[in-house]
Amino acid sequence: MYETEHGKQGSARGERGAEAAPPPESVNVADKLARIDSFWNPHIVGDVNDMHIKVVKMRGSFDWHHHDDEDELFFVVRGTMLMKLRTGDVSVGEGEFIVVPSRVEHCPVASSEECHVMLIERKTTLNTGTVETERTRHELKRL
Repeated sequence: MYETEHGKQGSARGERGAEAAPPPESVNVADKLARIDSFWNPHIVGDVNDMHIKVVKMRGSFDWHHHDDEDELFFVVRGTMLMKLRTGDVSVGEGEFIVVPSRVEHCPVASSEECHVMLIERKTTLNTGTVETERTRHELKRL
């Protein structure tokens, strides 16, 4: 603790009277993905500001959709993914990522038998964007 110029106490992190947040922990993405037993069902594994970090297992093709206000980052952890776009398809391999800007219609496809992906997107992002299908997930499980 220290005393500020105005005589109030605060911690070294600049918090005044607030309890310290729990220390950060490392996240093993492969371990989190191993706990998922379904496809196209994203799970939350972390938070950064107003963003969720999600993991999902993919097999086959998803639905064509877009997001009016959110960009999406798809990072391929295992396998390969084809991001179908109306302007041309983009192949994304292990260790690579693609950012799909808002309003761009897209359709992720697992090019390999099974593809594991980490997503970084706003907490408000719905997995099927402006389209409502049987694959829409309004509530996501946190691992």
